[in-house]
Amino acid sequence: MRKFSIAALTLALGGSVLLGNSLAAPPLVSVFSLSPSPAFGRCAQKNVGVPLVGAVTVAEGPLNDTLTLRLANFKPNLGFDLFTIQNSNLISNGMANPNFKNFGLAWYQTDVETDANGAAFVDIHTILVNQIFGFDPAVMLAPTNTFHVGIWFNNPADASACGFTGTTPFNGEHNAGPNAMITVPNATTGLGPLCLNPSTTPGVCNP
Repeated sequence: MRKFSIAALTLALGGSVLLGNSLAAPPLVSVFSLSPSPAFGRCAQKNVGVPLVGAVTVAEGPLNDTLTLRLANFKPNLGFDLFTIQNSNLISNGMANPNFKNFGLAWYQTDVETDANGAAFVDIHTILVNQIFGFDPAVMLAPTNTFHVGIWFNNPADASACGFTGTTPFNGEHNAGPNAMITVPNATTGLGPLCLNPSTTPGVCNP
């Protein structure tokens, strides 16, 4: 539950109205970028030499949060699927993680489509900052945070020129392409950028 104090109107004696001032800390806002997949990012690129832009702004709210994604310099009319995920396949400098095993828990959040100019803009409203998690006692999955953000090619054929074959489950039909862009872990905490209040214990986020 969010620890926000919402100002309330209180009727006082004599019919006057008092406004209770909130003493809560100001909302958290964070801006970060997605990094292109070393293997498949170039298949989304409109022009060689002009880097992909995947800019994210996350703003904490009293009941839920807002994530805004802006894409630029992409090929026109490409479809992507945005997920929040447990693990990134990159290390903090944007290079491929040689010890990567899988993305872990993944939450499907929204579709993304580039326009005729290769740009896209989308926002979602859900719990994100410090507290996004899932669990499933049926498979003994303890509460697990998904502090990373990534987009996957909706159509596997869009990444075939980069050597991709087969499919991944990262769309509603479970026949998507590979990851195109994703966030990197913090070099110090190892956490994804949706954790804005890391603990002094590495890998732990204060909710």
